[in-house]
Amino acid sequence: MKVAICIITYKRPEGLVRLLNGLNCLCFERVACPEVNVHLVDNDLDGSAQSVYKTFEKDFQFSLTYDVEPQRGISYARNRSVAAIEEDTDFVVFIDDDEVPERSWLEELLVVQSQHDADVVHGRVVPHFQEDVPLWIKKGNFFEPYRYETGQSLETAYTNNSLIKASLITSEGNVFDERFALTGGEDSYFFRTLHHHGHSLIWADKAVVYDWVPPSRMNMKWILMRAYRSCLTYTIWEKEIKASILTKIIVFCKAIAQIVLGLFMLLPSLFLRRHMIAKALLHLCKGAGRLSGLVGFRYKEYQTIHGS
Repeated sequence: MKVAICIITYKRPEGLVRLLNGLNCLCFERVACPEVNVHLVDNDLDGSAQSVYKTFEKDFQFSLTYDVEPQRGISYARNRSVAAIEEDTDFVVFIDDDEVPERSWLEELLVVQSQHDADVVHGRVVPHFQEDVPLWIKKGNFFEPYRYETGQSLETAYTNNSLIKASLITSEGNVFDERFALTGGEDSYFFRTLHHHGHSLIWADKAVVYDWVPPSRMNMKWILMRAYRSCLTYTIWEKEIKASILTKIIVFCKAIAQIVLGLFMLLPSLFLRRHMIAKALLHLCKGAGRLSGLVGFRYKEYQTIHGS
């Protein structure tokens, strides 16, 4: 069995070191160790990640390659990493440069794929905070990841922890839509479209990676704008893949309903705690994101990089 692990990075040397250390500790007890090729694509024109690559190159337990994608944007970098995959690869795995996998992470993805003959397997992402979390964030559970039983069918997946049959991705041209290069959402657009076309997406609850959350994300603005952008890009997918007047009407009604709910919650929340205000504002931002997606607005969330 041959597995390609695709990583893109942009000026996160500390995170990349943590990730490569984690990959170097992967172990296999339930399945035979596959042939693993790790493809690292640096999205920094200056090649700032090359020094980290050279540190790991000789003593890495798997094959490790390095390339530079000079065009800034996550879609461009991901497409370059996919282009590096060998023709005889069975599975492609994605993980981010601010994450650290558990030792059994890859094995769990492979086991669940085999058990369910899944086209895509998506694992759990657990936040790892680098400093004390404000009380209002704890009470609001704003970084708590969704979680399902292993084998649960999904409608989408993300490149922060996923495995896909190589035949579904290497046969494409530019797999990840370059319109989303700086906005984000290119991964959910791709995986959601796969599901829409009848491919199976399955949850693997024990395939765990830890997401190192930087202090710059632990604030109201980032939480609200992430919700806004997520609903915006989802609406673009709905509008394009489920293209119809009825779809647009339903999206518009959902947007108005969320805005009304947010306004309804906002007044009493002003007399409660900050996390309740944030939850009211989240509904407003999600509704605004849906409306923005309908009219074609863009929000370049990944213009700014968080963490190091």
